[in-house]
Amino acid sequence: MRRYRLYIGTSGWSYRDWKGVFYPEQIKPAQYLNHYSRHFNSVEVDSTFYGIPRLTTVENWFAQTPEDFIFTLKVPQIITHEKRLQNCRAEWEAFLETTTGLKQKRGPLILQFDYKFNFGDYFRALDDFLAEHAGQAKLAVEIRNRGWHNEQFYGMLKERGVALVLNDLHYMPRVVQLTAPFTIVRLLGNRKQIPDDFTHVRVNREHDLNWWAERIEQFLEKELEVYVYSNNRYQGHAPSTIRTLMQKLEDRNLHF
Repeated sequence: MRRYRLYIGTSGWSYRDWKGVFYPEQIKPAQYLNHYSRHFNSVEVDSTFYGIPRLTTVENWFAQTPEDFIFTLKVPQIITHEKRLQNCRAEWEAFLETTTGLKQKRGPLILQFDYKFNFGDYFRALDDFLAEHAGQAKLAVEIRNRGWHNEQFYGMLKERGVALVLNDLHYMPRVVQLTAPFTIVRLLGNRKQIPDDFTHVRVNREHDLNWWAERIEQFLEKELEVYVYSNNRYQGHAPSTIRTLMQKLEDRNLHF
C-alpha cells in the first residue's frame, strides 16, 4: 500500500466550543493538544502570528505530540504586517531560534499578508526577504490581494523554492499554482457566514470539499508534500471539515 506525504488538520486547537463535541468533557485545556494529535497528524499554529512563543511553550508542544506530528507556524505579524519585512532581522532570528525547539516536527512557516500588501508596493521587499531567508526554513507565502496573481510573482516563488498558499477565501480566486516541492491548502471561507459559535457545521461545502479532494489527489500523485488546514470559519466546526475531507481522500484510496 502506497502512503502519501499528506499532513492534515485544523487552524489551531484551543477552542472551548469543541469541548463535548470533539474534546471529551472531562479533559482540561492543557490536554487538548495531546487529544487532538491522536486524530490528526498536523496543526496550523495561529497563535504565533500574534507573537513569538516562549521556548518552554514550544517544548511543551513537542512533548505532547507523536514523533511524526507536524506543526505549521504563522510568522509573527510584527514581521509581515507591522514592519512589512523591513528591518526585522532580530524578530525573524528570534522566531527561528525559538521554533527550532520543535525539532523535526517544525513544518512550513507561513508568511501571511493582508489585502493592503499589494504587488506594486511590496514585490521588491518580498523578493529581497525571500532571497535572504528562503534557505533557512520551509517557507510559504499567502497573499490576499488579487494583484499578486501574475507570472512574475509565481516565477520568483519558484526561483526561491517557496510555496504559494492555496487559500479558499471568499473574495480571492481559487488558484492552483505549484511553486515548490510542497504545497499548502488553507480552507478559510467567509467569516460573515459563521457566528462565534464553533460547535457544529453550519455551511454545506460538499461541492467545495469534493473539488479540493480531487486537487489534493493530483498534488500527491505528483509526489508533492501536501499540507491541508481548515479553520472554523469555513463551515463552522473545523474538525468536522477535516474529517469529511479525510474520508473523501480515503474513498480515493489515498492513505497517509
